[in-house]
Amino acid sequence: MARNTRSARLVLALSVAGVLAVFLVYVSIAGGRTPQLRPSQLAGHRGNVSLVGKVVGPVRGSGYSHGGLRFAVSDIGGAASTAVPVVYHGSVPDLFKVGRHVVVDGRYRSGVFVAKHDSLVTKCPSKYTPKKS
Repeated sequence: MARNTRSARLVLALSVAGVLAVFLVYVSIAGGRTPQLRPSQLAGHRGNVSLVGKVVGPVRGSGYSHGGLRFAVSDIGGAASTAVPVVYHGSVPDLFKVGRHVVVDGRYRSGVFVAKHDSLVTKCPSKYTPKKS
């Protein structure tokens, strides 16, 4: 009788481990990824995305005002004419300014990128360029 109990526990433990392994493989391959897009790639895209680009002026409002912080983002190294307007609510990083590279999460709706609360991240482009010799 004790042997059957041990076998049943072993089968149950292995079954749970197998289900967890399949779930981890699925999440690592297909789940939990947010596509990163440039402003020129946003047209016609639905769902949540991470918008990557360069801030172009003018910057109006603040992250905590009723209308939010409003600015535009263009492709890094691209023309400002392809800029996408962004509306953002939340804390604004100290390094945020015109010309800075940013990443912000949200949705593209009716020609405006509506950012998620507190999702704005700035990057310092000079930190990632090689030093001149």
